[in-house]
Amino acid sequence: MTSILRQIININKTTRIGSLITYKQFLSSKSDDPIQSHIGKLVKGNKIVVFMKGVPQAPRCGFSNAVVDILNIHKAKFEAHDVLSDENLRNGIKEYSNWPTIPQVFIDGEFIGGCDIMLELHRSGELDKILDKNIQEKPVA
Repeated sequence: MTSILRQIININKTTRIGSLITYKQFLSSKSDDPIQSHIGKLVKGNKIVVFMKGVPQAPRCGFSNAVVDILNIHKAKFEAHDVLSDENLRNGIKEYSNWPTIPQVFIDGEFIGGCDIMLELHRSGELDKILDKNIQEKPVA
C-alpha cells in the first residue's frame, strides 16, 4: 500500500513539475515572439497607445473613431497603430492583451480596454482621473 501511495505522490509531483515547466516555456515563448516583443515595447514606451483600425485622421471603423474622438476631447496625445495594415500586429495585440476586439487602448503600460470601456470611463469622469494621474506621474521629458 505504501508503494501505491508513493506512486500517486510521485505522479502528482511530476504533474506539477511538468505543468510548471510547460507554463515557464509558454512565458518564455511569448517573450521570444518578435511581434509580442514589439508590442511590449510600444505599450511600455508610450504614455497612451491605441491599436485601431485605420489611423486617427481616417479611422476605418466606428469604434476606432469613437476612441479617437474621446481622446481628442480630453486633448490626450497618443500613439496609434493601424492593425489593418499588419496582420501580425492585428493578431498579436489580441494575444498580448488577451482581448478579442479592436480598438485597444493602453495607458501608462496598462491595458484599459476598447471603445465601450473608454466610453464608460469618459461618461463617468474616470478617464479624466486616469489621464491626470498619468500626466502627473510621468511628465513629458
